[in-house]
Amino acid sequence: MDTQIDIQGTPKLGLVCITISDEVRFRTVTRKRLLQFEPSEQKRMLRDLYADNLARLGKAIEFCSSQSIKLYRLTSALFPFADDPAGTDVLDEFSEGLQQAGERAIALGLRLVLHPDQFVVLSSDSPHVIENSIKILETHARILDLLAQPRSSWTVMNIHGGKSDRAERLVSTIQNLPEPIRSRLALENDEHCYGASEILDVCRAAGVPMVFDAHHHVCRERLTSYNDPSIVEMAVAARSTWPIPEWQLTHISNGREFFNDPRHSDLITEMPDSFRDVPWIEVEAKHKEVAIQKLHAEWLINGHKSAPAGALQSGKAAGEG
Repeated sequence: MDTQIDIQGTPKLGLVCITISDEVRFRTVTRKRLLQFEPSEQKRMLRDLYADNLARLGKAIEFCSSQSIKLYRLTSALFPFADDPAGTDVLDEFSEGLQQAGERAIALGLRLVLHPDQFVVLSSDSPHVIENSIKILETHARILDLLAQPRSSWTVMNIHGGKSDRAERLVSTIQNLPEPIRSRLALENDEHCYGASEILDVCRAAGVPMVFDAHHHVCRERLTSYNDPSIVEMAVAARSTWPIPEWQLTHISNGREFFNDPRHSDLITEMPDSFRDVPWIEVEAKHKEVAIQKLHAEWLINGHKSAPAGALQSGKAAGEG
């Protein structure tokens, strides 16, 4: 792969959390294991884990730079239990290192984003679930602050709508979120509870950006092509929700066994034509950086000139074999 690829006006592709190789990996610990130890030992374990993961984050930032990857999705488990008493104080010990890592990303022009886990449900019928969801988001926002990342949709934290038919509750909850969360929050459509048009309405009402996921859309609507007119319409409509349109973020994945299979494929072999006009794309494929390399070579470079959507090679890279 040509690591100097940077075609002005073409989408910038993003790496999601880890690589298929061992280049970018992170450690974790389960709650069950952590609670087997006394509080002092818990802190020692977390201190060791946080130091290791901070170093690995630095390596991830440098990896993205070396591969001309301009967006990196942080893992939501970067600092496990940072919202628990065992981890809160420990995380503060790494404030200087976190600031240095975040400033390095800024210097390299690397955009950092986050996708909190499925336990974040701001539309729940349970006040306890909403309270816990906000606590999780507060921890993520704190980490982004420590990383010296702006409180804006540049450093977006995108979540799903959660419990269906609760749009008013979702909007109300979002409007009352603390500023470090709300300033970074975005909502993503899914194939189960909130389709693209529904989440678009919520985003407009709540005043937050919409992350349009084309594959969730084709799964929910049972489409047969990424060039269905609704893909174009939703990509354009979603951009209108971004305070700075050039920051619009989208997601792409392909079905593993068939077109609208919700399970993600290893590589991206089909892309919407309309995604040539979106500025940022997170590549949600199992083979991570390999999928990005192939998109660079076959879609952004060769495809930018001639290849139609759907013409990406599903096997070897162009010119091989």
